[in-house]
Parts: sequence; C-alpha cells; structure tokens
Amino acid sequence: MTTASFSYHHEDQILSLRGQWTVDQYPQLLRAMLLFFRAKNADSAKQQPLQQLETSELESIDSSGASLLHYFFDHDQLTEAIQANANLSPQQQALLLTVSASLTKDAPPQPRPYRLGDGIATLGEQVIRQIKHSNSLFGFIGLTLFTFISVLLRPWRWRVTSLVYHMQHSGVHAVPIIALLTFLVGAVVAFLGATVLQDFGATIYTVDLVAYGFMRELAVLLTAILLAGRTASAYTAQIGSMKVNQEIDAMRVQGLNPIELLVIPRLIALLIMLPILTFVAMIFGILGGASVALFALDISSTQFLYIIQEIPAKHFWVGMSKAPIFAAVIAIIGCLEGFKVGKSATSVGIHTTSSVVQTIFIVILFDALAALFFMEMGW
Repeated sequence: MTTASFSYHHEDQILSLRGQWTVDQYPQLLRAMLLFFRAKNADSAKQQPLQQLETSELESIDSSGASLLHYFFDHDQLTEAIQANANLSPQQQALLLTVSASLTKDAPPQPRPYRLGDGIATLGEQVIRQIKHSNSLFGFIGLTLFTFISVLLRPWRWRVTSLVYHMQHSGVHAVPIIALLTFLVGAVVAFLGATVLQDFGATIYTVDLVAYGFMRELAVLLTAILLAGRTASAYTAQIGSMKVNQEIDAMRVQGLNPIELLVIPRLIALLIMLPILTFVAMIFGILGGASVALFALDISSTQFLYIIQEIPAKHFWVGMSKAPIFAAVIAIIGCLEGFKVGKSATSVGIHTTSSVVQTIFIVILFDALAALFFMEMGW
C-alpha cells in the first residue's frame, strides 16, 4: 500500500494529493496536515484558500480522506477545484462533492454580529409565543367548560370514585402542611405588627391586623400558592406521564374523552377542597396570631375572641370568594401543561416547572386585581 501524502503551496494555493487517501491512512494524514499548517504559521482551525487540486498521483480516496479536505480548505473553492479537476474519475469526483456538501450542511451555523433589530425580533417572538399560549389556554378553558356542563347534566357519567380520590390527595393530604404554614405565618405577622404598633401604644390592634390579613388575603393566597406548587405540578406530571406512555392515545382510540376522565374530576375536586382549605388556613392563621397575643402581648383569649367577633363578616366572604377562581386556575393550567407534554421524560419536567410558575404568577396577579376591585367597591 502506497503511503498517503500531500503538498501545499501557499503562494499558488495548489494542493497535490498522492497515494491512497483511505480510512487506514486517516490518523497519519490528520497529524501531517495539522503539523504542516501550524509550521507555516497558519491558523489550523481556519479553512485555507485553494485555487487548484492536483490528483495525478492520487491512487484512491474514500469518505474519510474527503472529509480532511473539507475540514482544512474553503468549501466553495474546494468545490470549484474538484469540478475543474480532469484527473479525477467520475466516481471520485462525485464522492468528494457529496462528502463536502454533506459536511457543510451538517455544520453548525456561524454566529453573526449583533444587529440593532435583533432585540425587536426577539421581543416579537416572545409576543407571538405568548399570544399562541393564550389562545391555547382560552381554547382549553372553553373545552373544559363545555365538557363540565355536559357532564353535569348527565349524572350517570359522573366519576365519583375519581372525584373522591383527587379530593383526598389534593385536599385532605394538604391539611397538615397548610395548617402548619398558616399558623407560623400568623405568628410572624403578629410579631411584626406588635413590633411596629407598640411604638404608638396600639398593640391591641395586632389582633385586627392578623384577622383582617388572613380573612381577606393571606389565607386564600397562601393556600393557593401552596396548592400551585403541590397540586398543579402533580396534575401535570400525572397527565404528562400518561401521555408519554400513550395512555391518552389509548383512551381516544376507545372512544373515551380525556377531558371528561382526567380534567373534570380534578377540577371539581379543587373547586370543593380549596375553599375548605382556605377556611382551615384562616382558622390556623388566626390561632397563630392568638398564641403570640396570649403569650407575648398580654392579650387574653377572651379579649382576642371579642375583637374577632366585632369584625364584619364581609371580610370573610371577600377572602372566600377568591378561592373558586384560584382553584379553577390551578386545575386548568396544571392539566393543560400535562397535555402539552411531548414523548420524553425531559418534557414532563419542563412542563411541570412551567405549570408551577404560571399558576403562582396568575394567582398573585388575580389576587392583586381582586384587591383593587374590592377596594374600589368599598368592600
């Protein structure tokens, strides 16, 4: 076997190939070309110019040898040199052109300098993405509402077992963590209020601060945020895993409605349980404030209860009125992101994270809008 070699003249930009440029000679040729271009003070990572390809002493060449030419020489000039070479057989010429075109197509795109319009283009892409996401969300809300009304009018299609299961896992199992969290937050709010109000001799108003805060805002907001991280993620992961395993496709093949089977029981379960959990959060948040008032502020339990009784009931209903809205947001977004999952486990994780972020953001946004609305209405 003739040893493969080459020569390259920088002045004339002529490359001469000799011997057999095959896979057996690939390591030797690669080292030789790297050493040659480095010795000539040329950047070996940069493709060299080429005007003429001399192959009169070339015995054979395969795809590995052809790839070396692509790596070291400019693609357009190499293509022209191959097409102008009369010593190459039609098979060799076709091989060189095919390998060069294939490697050029698979090469990563070269970064271009930043332009002034790139920021506007990126903003436009984000806006279009958000519009598409909003369209899919509103469409899913409409489909869920239509299915909900359809099932509600047909009691024989109610999924009672699934409903009770999701009520237990989404609601009952969340009671301990919600009770502990709101109790601690209530104690923290009472300490904070007492620290500020004692300078004005108004420590007694700490009771009102805790009661008003949990009845109107903190109880429903903390409960919704906790369920957004706990339940929305669970809904997305459950439905996403079913989609990865093609269980949802199997439901459709059997003529079953995935919205009716998977979404409606979860939605109704949260619509029932979130107001109950909100009430639990109110009770334990106020108990947390009462414990601080009793042991640190010298406010007796009798006095604490008397102040609580004087608070108008409308503040309780203001807080409770937001619970069904937050429940619908958590259930719908959690299920929608589950249906968006692709065919990989990575997609399940991505959409689970997305569902948590979206639900928390929308819950806080709706809570802020509701606070402005109730303030303007004087409620």
